[in-house]
Amino acid sequence: MRHRTTREEAAAGLARLEGYLLRRAEQQEAEVHAEAFVARMPWLTTAQREEVIRLYVQDRIAYSTAALRRVAERCHQLRTEYSARYAHLRNRLLKTATASFLGATAMCVLVVELARSR
Repeated sequence: MRHRTTREEAAAGLARLEGYLLRRAEQQEAEVHAEAFVARMPWLTTAQREEVIRLYVQDRIAYSTAALRRVAERCHQLRTEYSARYAHLRNRLLKTATASFLGATAMCVLVVELARSR
């Protein structure tokens, strides 16, 4: 089992911190929008108002989480697809370069042999 380096641990810690801060920002934004939403319904009791805010925030967080998961899945798909394309192009370039080098070498040998035969 490979142990994590200090740099890897620091990067993982920063990623967790960033995730936490993004979640908190989304939570706060959802709460602000929920407050604005219930402000348009002055007839709600305090308990109803709190429940609508709670449900609004819950739905918003669930929607945001699902959207982020879809984006992450698509990023993973694209990374896999582009990595495969890159590997294919790299192999094709290597084969073309090798063939060109061999062709140029053969031409040089042919020119040398023709020059010697004269």
